[in-house]
Amino acid sequence: MTDLQEFIGYINGFVWGPVMLVFLVGTGVLLSVRLGGIQLRRLPEGLRLVFSGRKASGAEGDISSFQALTTALAATIGTGNIAGVATALYLGGPGAIFWMWVCAVFGMATKYAEAVLAVHFRHHLPDGTMQGGPMRYISEGLGLPWLGMLFAVMGSIAAFGIGSMVQSNSVAVALEATFAVPPVFTGVALGLLCALVILGGIRRIGRVTEKLVPVMALVYVVAAVVALGLNIEAVPAALEMIFAHAFTPAAGSGGFAGATVAMAIRFGVARGVFSNEAGLGSAPIAHAAARTDSPVRQGLVAMTGVFFDTIIVCTLTALVILTSGVWDGGERSSALTAAAFEAAIPGFGAVFVTLGLVVFAYSTMLGWAYYGEQCIEYVFGLKARTPYRCMFCLVIAWGALQKIGFVWDISDTMNGAMAIPNLIGLVGLSGLVVRLTRKHFSDGELRT
Repeated sequence: MTDLQEFIGYINGFVWGPVMLVFLVGTGVLLSVRLGGIQLRRLPEGLRLVFSGRKASGAEGDISSFQALTTALAATIGTGNIAGVATALYLGGPGAIFWMWVCAVFGMATKYAEAVLAVHFRHHLPDGTMQGGPMRYISEGLGLPWLGMLFAVMGSIAAFGIGSMVQSNSVAVALEATFAVPPVFTGVALGLLCALVILGGIRRIGRVTEKLVPVMALVYVVAAVVALGLNIEAVPAALEMIFAHAFTPAAGSGGFAGATVAMAIRFGVARGVFSNEAGLGSAPIAHAAARTDSPVRQGLVAMTGVFFDTIIVCTLTALVILTSGVWDGGERSSALTAAAFEAAIPGFGAVFVTLGLVVFAYSTMLGWAYYGEQCIEYVFGLKARTPYRCMFCLVIAWGALQKIGFVWDISDTMNGAMAIPNLIGLVGLSGLVVRLTRKHFSDGELRT
């Protein structure tokens, strides 16, 4: 097992090395240029579509446009917002947050293109439900069915890691440490709770996420704002550190070893990508199920997910950590975020982060269950749906009892294997995205 772990760790380091990060951000830059900075010019319209509750009457799809967004956000707003930001600060210093923002800005263009292509190439399955995503637009748009199949296989496997075992194990560890809850109880409870939703399909997932995601995000934002309000005098200095150390090294202090500018860029970009998943090809699977008559309109809705996830939630987490006075104390991952909230709001902060981790992880499981299900259906057909759902819930329970380091490496590698064909598809079909976008706005569809 040790040799296998080392091998997987080596492969994972290669897959998520500088070349992959440049490919991810570079794709976002290419799309931003070709689309004329649509993520900045059209963000207000995207936000208006999200909050207006506009419905496309008579449009095809399984769930509402808003439910598609909340399903995608359910999978992205999670442990990355709590643990990922803290890890970026621990390894890359305050400047990493600036590069996380840069990654998010270009990632919005990537997410827009993913959703446009997913809706444009989606298909009805024999049972009447909708299926779309990278496996469809790579196979049909690029004419490379083997590459689309590769994406689907890797996606179905990755869901068991990042979307199932990793999440249940993180919750089990947190609940055992904070409330002394036995991991076996946590695993069984999470498996059953997920089964209640997952076995009902995308429509039930959509109904749950449209209620759960806004509430959990709002509660987290309010708690972060309260924590910042109690340390408001430290906010300007925190922002100054973010901008200053984006371009100058951060010296070591306390338990912080220091970070070069290269480290700030590397870990800021890497954690940003893991937080919002732009370019991985996961979110467009949910957006393909949206009840909409316009790929571009759904693309505008989709790109707001990166804005909510990284620009708002991750930024608030980073500021709470930096203003708490404990960011350089040597803690990392979710322990650093918990220590920061506890320092700002004694007696409440650590418990809040633990409970937030539970809810965030649960929502992530729901989103990734659908992603994995759609991928496995693409490979084996509808007959694979129910067995996959049942296995996903069983793996949730099993994962709570495992040593998760190896599982993280496996799931990260599978995510990378998803991203590569997806990015090839986005670059190859970027011209189509531009044509669909120009036609949409020349027709004035958003003026009504």
